[in-house]
Amino acid sequence: MSRSATRVGASMAMVSMLCVQLGLAVSVGLVDQIGATGAAWLRLFWAGVILLAVVRPRRSQFSGHALRAGIALGVVTAGVTLLFMAAVARLPLGTASAIEFLGPLGVAVARSPGVGRLWALAAAAGVLCLTHPWTGTVDVAGVAFALAAAVCWAVYILLTQRIGDAVSGIAGLAISMPTAALVATAAVGWQVFGRLTPELLLIGIGLAVLLPVVPFILELLALRRLEAGAFGTLMALEPAFALTIGLVALHQNPAPIAVVGVGLVVAAGIGAERSGARRPAAPTGAPEPAAAPVPVG
Repeated sequence: MSRSATRVGASMAMVSMLCVQLGLAVSVGLVDQIGATGAAWLRLFWAGVILLAVVRPRRSQFSGHALRAGIALGVVTAGVTLLFMAAVARLPLGTASAIEFLGPLGVAVARSPGVGRLWALAAAAGVLCLTHPWTGTVDVAGVAFALAAAVCWAVYILLTQRIGDAVSGIAGLAISMPTAALVATAAVGWQVFGRLTPELLLIGIGLAVLLPVVPFILELLALRRLEAGAFGTLMALEPAFALTIGLVALHQNPAPIAVVGVGLVVAAGIGAERSGARRPAAPTGAPEPAAAPVPVG
């Protein structure tokens, strides 16, 4: 039972990562027309509208704590999206990705017990091999943006799990995504209004479904089945997916050190998938259950 739930959660996380990679690939033309942060804003704006219209959250669904968590999740969602795009505008994508992955890997190291921390460290080594951020000249502002995105991503993982536990279904995202859209609009959206066309708006709707609506729903559901540490470790598989897509679709031959990196993160992903099921919290005043972990959700 527990192993099955873990596999479902891991599969959801991996499909989410594939959607993110495809969404980024589709975004290239959009970035050329309205800029990196403009493209990020357009995705967040339509994602907020779509989830608000489809889910139609009611105030009665949320306790005060859950509502505050949903709003906070929206703020960090806007932060990780906009800050990462700002970092990519200044740093090579691989370098920015490696720095940003410090966020989920930090969660993995902090939250995974025992051998789980070894998987997180293996994944961290694999990410470094894949992206080798030590090469080239590094832009200080770009590094700062990427580090800020890493912090936001770590908080995003923890808040997504919290709101997923507190609110049934995907209602929590109907609070967080509109909040993210409002934050992004206040930060950068006003700079894009004059460049929008009907065609760009339509493209934005489709792109928002691909990234972030579908990935964020899958991540919410995955975090109901996985420990935050295991989920953070699985997120390190994303550079491996990017490397594989580059090899198959773009005929980019990876260096030997990148192949080693793929092996490390895949091994870490397998380890996280096998040992990452969530354990339910024991009732107050009751002893810890001695049985095997029971999946949540």
